[in-house]
Amino acid sequence: MANLLIIGASKGIGLATVREGLERGHQVTAFARSASEMQLAHDRLRKCDGDARDETVLTDLVAGHDAVIMTLGVPFNLQLLTGPIILFSEATIALMGAMSGHQTDRLIVVTGFGAGESRTAISPLQKLPFNAVFGRAYADKTLQEDMIKASDLRWTLVRPGVLTDGEKTESYRVATDIDNMKNGTISRADVAHFLINEVETNEHVGQGPVLSNPFF
Repeated sequence: MANLLIIGASKGIGLATVREGLERGHQVTAFARSASEMQLAHDRLRKCDGDARDETVLTDLVAGHDAVIMTLGVPFNLQLLTGPIILFSEATIALMGAMSGHQTDRLIVVTGFGAGESRTAISPLQKLPFNAVFGRAYADKTLQEDMIKASDLRWTLVRPGVLTDGEKTESYRVATDIDNMKNGTISRADVAHFLINEVETNEHVGQGPVLSNPFF
């Protein structure tokens, strides 16, 4: 059993990861602005409200955890289209500062297909709409990735494709070679499955796998 801190835990991939972690016997601390409002109860679940950019709060939380999983996202609204988006880099600065004072050095971060070097794998047809809608957010995600890669942490950068609310299949493509990275759909439940697998196996330390449906 691992003791996990999940940041951005109240919805989306974060909530799915909380559920997956509990299902597989782990102790989970769920951290989000509205964690206390989560409609989920378990004797191995602790809920903590707070801002992911608050290093003081994170420093207190990190202690005693075996791994940290960051699953932050931004809503689809006007700010996403016009920017600036700095949540991902600011939260990463705060978290890395918090982790530096503890023995916890395992960090798994969900960014997305199009961040870092995976951006070069976007097809020419997809690049224009991708840049128009997600360009600002993914510029910050790339900055986030660069900071994590330069750290001494045992990191994994997880880059899912287009997210869906589908069922968990436990069958998805994991591409670590840039030549094999392709966009595609994947359920949030399957991303959560990969994240907890990574906690348990440490198979992709120092890598940035792209996740997608194998049949897309």
